[in-house]
Amino acid sequence: MSWLFRYRLGEFARSSFWLFPSLALLVAWLAGKLVLGLVPDPSWPRFDDGDVEGMRVSMAAFASSMLTFMVYAVSALLLAVQLASGQITPRIIRMTFSRWEMKVAASIFVFAFGITMVALANTTEQVRHGVLILLAIAGNILAIAVFFWFVEEVGLGLRPVTVLQKVFADGKDAMDSVYQGAFDPARAESQGMAQELVGRPGRIVERIGPSGTFLAFGGRELMALATRAGCTIEIIPQIGDFVSTGDPLARLYPADARLSEEALNALVAFGPERTMRQDPMFAFRIMVDVASRALSPAVNDPTTAVLAIDQIHRLLRYAGQKNLDNARVHDAGNTLRLVFPTPDWDNIVSLAVTEVRQYGASSTQVVRRLRAMLEHLVERLPPSRAPSLQSELALLEQTVERSFPEPEDRRRANKGDLQGLGGSSGRSDG
Repeated sequence: MSWLFRYRLGEFARSSFWLFPSLALLVAWLAGKLVLGLVPDPSWPRFDDGDVEGMRVSMAAFASSMLTFMVYAVSALLLAVQLASGQITPRIIRMTFSRWEMKVAASIFVFAFGITMVALANTTEQVRHGVLILLAIAGNILAIAVFFWFVEEVGLGLRPVTVLQKVFADGKDAMDSVYQGAFDPARAESQGMAQELVGRPGRIVERIGPSGTFLAFGGRELMALATRAGCTIEIIPQIGDFVSTGDPLARLYPADARLSEEALNALVAFGPERTMRQDPMFAFRIMVDVASRALSPAVNDPTTAVLAIDQIHRLLRYAGQKNLDNARVHDAGNTLRLVFPTPDWDNIVSLAVTEVRQYGASSTQVVRRLRAMLEHLVERLPPSRAPSLQSELALLEQTVERSFPEPEDRRRANKGDLQGLGGSSGRSDG
């Protein structure tokens, strides 16, 4: 099984909404058949002596209810996602349908429907199985309870704060997958071409296949491929870049390395839109989009923008404590085998702050919260992180100067506040 196939299969399993309900229907059928074939009928008097037609009517009513639940649940989910994507960001659509809560609820509805249909089909004057009927009743009771939980999850799970917290968690995991070590002040974070490759001639490998966004690559597999070929592979685009067919994909050192373009192209994944699998910058991009949309004149919701800045603050602090080196992978003999570009601290800070500052320039709440974030990060992160943050603070002061002509408004806007408005500018967290 190739790396690309495994990657696509894993992404399909993670993001697919219909897969698990479909499997639940199969599980319901198998469970019903196993009960009929392997579990002895307890011959409970109630089921043996009861009205068979009444039980069949009850089973049919249960099945109809479960079908209604499924239709209502999917309809409510679609409506809620459309409303939330218009108010927050369209990037939450994929995230919402991949949430385990949505998949579990839909799967339970389908399982209850399936097991009820099996029980209905096997409830006659000649064939009746008490355990199967009891399983159908229990499944329907569980589905009713899950239905109310599902409504709560759809309603509360698409609030801006819930979405932003989920983005933070996914972004943190993505950052851990890209940046392996903690910040070390004794170790310089180098960017650009590795020194071992400077001045060496290389061979360009072009993208084979359809154009798309660079989503991921198989690091261990590329490392093994380079070791077998006795070469070094330098990935040219950064994760999240759009790459067209025929664009440079990688550079091989030495230029005469015996490594086929097809083999290298089989270890990279492209798709229609970015994901956070190996792309922590996409988490910042989503948070900034949420804040920008909230600050648009049509919405004018600075409180939601402040909620976004809260999570940007968390993720920036986490990023500042990581080693943000341009990744270089060596083999057991300390020979450089793989190089790939990663965002540096300046890139991360610029993405996280610039657009929020520009769109929130006239909002006292937003500029105060941004100032509190930047001042706190300057205080808490290593000194080498400070220049980028101080540069953003200087830009923020210039923005306030232009946006608030009244001296008192400028004074208020130039005061850091973790709540935006209404909180104290001071912070003491040890």
